[in-house]
Amino acid sequence: MIDGVTLTPMKIIDNPNGDIYHVLKKSDVGYLGFGEAYISTIEVGKIKGWKKHHNMTMNVVIPVGSVCVVIFDDRPSSPTRNSFFETVLSIDNYFRITIPAGLWSAFMGVGLEKSMIFNISDCIHNDSRSESLPFCEIPYIWERKE
Repeated sequence: MIDGVTLTPMKIIDNPNGDIYHVLKKSDVGYLGFGEAYISTIEVGKIKGWKKHHNMTMNVVIPVGSVCVVIFDDRPSSPTRNSFFETVLSIDNYFRITIPAGLWSAFMGVGLEKSMIFNISDCIHNDSRSESLPFCEIPYIWERKE
């Protein structure tokens, strides 16, 4: 695990008319306030990232499909500097990952269908407070995960 990253199992409530998927309560670890919430999609085999937010904490769940989430820590004073963390999130592995500011994150669509990434962040996105790199710029070996 990377210092500051948390992986929280999330509750799914079965309902005959349609299930309920918990995401985030203000009493949860990782909740630091509300800035914005958004959903993005990712195609199978495609990679989004790398992205580093300088002041945003992200709380990410995958409500549709399957996504490999990779985090890289290059923070100078971190005990996990130069480490990677990888997990595949989906309804079958329904967790919320909290990614604090200052870490690089990237997402790869895996499985058989387009996936949805749902993020609740503690502040409004601002391009001037983030950095982006092509996925090939950080030395991670991308393989198709199932």
